[in-house]
Amino acid sequence: MEKTTLYIKNMVCNRCIKVVNEEFAKLGLNVIAIELGKVEIEGKIDLDLTIKIKEILKQNEFALIEDKKNYIIDRIKTFIIEIIHHGKYIPEQYNFSANISSALNYDYSYLSNLFSTNEGITIEKYIINQKIERAKELIKYNELTLSEISFQLGYCSAQYFTNQFKKITKQTPSDYKNSSITNRKSLDLV
Repeated sequence: MEKTTLYIKNMVCNRCIKVVNEEFAKLGLNVIAIELGKVEIEGKIDLDLTIKIKEILKQNEFALIEDKKNYIIDRIKTFIIEIIHHGKYIPEQYNFSANISSALNYDYSYLSNLFSTNEGITIEKYIINQKIERAKELIKYNELTLSEISFQLGYCSAQYFTNQFKKITKQTPSDYKNSSITNRKSLDLV
């Protein structure tokens, strides 16, 4: 059986998988396998179908990745988002650089340079921004203490977490919690 693998930008959650799967079914495509950022379909696709796929993806705020560098960058982002937003907690000594390098099977310095050059920020800054977005979500749920949130996000202390949160958002976690303004960002825009 012939199959085609497509790489899709901005697939960051299980709902994204569901949307892509449903949209591909509407196009009459037989999806063999689907995961964040990647879809395998039965058969080959021609230019007309590629155009339709691009249109459908764009309507749902996704994009077809046709460049290897963009694919690698999207995989870095997806890996980070999965750990921060979909994992139970991040161990304090979690080594993002080693784990990203291992998961993508590339030297970290290459990945870091590629990411920084194309995204305008470092991987480390991207990780911090994702952690802060996750923290905003957890703070507004009002189910965990600041210490529990800092532990869940892999910070060594609640104080360090608070300092980093304030540096990024210009307000303390407590001020954010009491504010009626959430200022949350979509994960693909962080």
